[in-house]
Amino acid sequence: MEVHLVSSTDSDEFTHLTRALSRSTVIGLDAEWKPIRSQQSTFPTVTLLQLACQLGDDTAVWDESVVFLLDLALIPLPSIYELLKDVFVSPDILKLGFRFKQDLIFLSSTFSAQGCNPGFDKVEPYMDITNIYKLWQHKQGKKVSKDTKSLSAICEEVLGTPLSKELQCSDWSHRPLTEDQIRYAASDAHCLLGIFKTFKAKIVKEGLKEILTMPDSNNKVVGTKFCNALDIVQATASSEDCERIAQVVEVVRNTKPMDESLLKIVRKYGEKILLRESDRKPKSSKRKGRKRSSVVVCREKKLEIFSDWQGPPPWDISLGGDGCPKFLCDVMVEGLAKHLRCVGVDAAIPHSKRPEPRELIDQACREKRVLLTRDAKLLRHQYLIKNQIYRVNNLLKNEQLLEVIEIFQLKISEDQLMSRCTKCNGRFIQKPLTTEEAIEAAKGFQRIPNCLFDKNLEFWQCMECNQLYWEGTQYHNAVQKFIDVCKLNE
Repeated sequence: MEVHLVSSTDSDEFTHLTRALSRSTVIGLDAEWKPIRSQQSTFPTVTLLQLACQLGDDTAVWDESVVFLLDLALIPLPSIYELLKDVFVSPDILKLGFRFKQDLIFLSSTFSAQGCNPGFDKVEPYMDITNIYKLWQHKQGKKVSKDTKSLSAICEEVLGTPLSKELQCSDWSHRPLTEDQIRYAASDAHCLLGIFKTFKAKIVKEGLKEILTMPDSNNKVVGTKFCNALDIVQATASSEDCERIAQVVEVVRNTKPMDESLLKIVRKYGEKILLRESDRKPKSSKRKGRKRSSVVVCREKKLEIFSDWQGPPPWDISLGGDGCPKFLCDVMVEGLAKHLRCVGVDAAIPHSKRPEPRELIDQACREKRVLLTRDAKLLRHQYLIKNQIYRVNNLLKNEQLLEVIEIFQLKISEDQLMSRCTKCNGRFIQKPLTTEEAIEAAKGFQRIPNCLFDKNLEFWQCMECNQLYWEGTQYHNAVQKFIDVCKLNE
């Protein structure tokens, strides 16, 4: 995934953006802003707009794309207002989004505040990923879910990879943006192209099968085995049948079916976002606002009380523990689990992908771990496992790591770095493998470049999952990163 951060209209990145928009027929849209902690009479200010552009002709695979992050905190908004307005209503560009109407309301308010009146009031043609997902389910012959799934859940089902939402509520007004924030923002827009590409491929495939089953000039229908040729590439067929397939392929090439299929999808499933005057005003009343704000304040005070760590942890020697810190990181802080492993700390993750609170508590209790989470609701279960739940306050992984080290007074040394398997949390073997042993261990299990075996590197193997590691450039970069993060040189 190619990503460009655009912070000036005089930059090469902005020139690249304008060229990419002129070549794109599909773009994914998303926006980020600093979360509002209490009810306010104004909309939040959007500080980042993501545009994922599909490059090349429409036959390109979805990852042949580029994502542009428009830094609205640095770019003078009047200088890009007309460009974005044209893109939003261009009939030649299909816009994709995930519940983008809310983003458009905030975006319009942000631009209007900078004199760009009347802001934005329309996005057309447009398709929402929630509707695309339901259509995809229908095409797959699955039962269409009535519940609205999260973008991460849709990505996991359609693309096979979930989205990390760890940084969703981070401070998007702070500059400069971190590398993690840039990756997060780009992925949110980029995945929209992938989901749409999967849906579109299904539509195109069905369209080609319809062509293959059309009657020829002698009113003969080509058999269904030619439909199967779409799926298996090589099919056993007569010369007459092969000629028919060749004719269809030639027609497909000459008439650019991908362009036609996109037009067909837009005509059949296309939507539009229209903002009414009432959408431009925050929906709040003084009465409700006062009532809700008092509840929010009370709730925040309670969370502050419960999220303060009291101790001692279950591994404490005074409680019969072995003195070795052990944590369980729920799905909201899985990234923290990997960081803890990198500094040599035992950090497990839940056994299931979507565990119930009771499952997390049982695992933490059984394995004598402290449960780390950002889910305030889990704090309600403090009474079940005393001193075994801690709510992490920070949003970024490096800051979360430092917070846990400080709260639990963990002793981190350079010798501990990269001493645990980041994949499964296992420990490494006591001594390194020889080159011959590493080659044998990798057979049929792990692909390792042959050139590494000629560099006299040390290979280490996880005792739990058998994953192999070696002290190459990536290893040394990781060690240096955590030396800097943990300030081990100071």
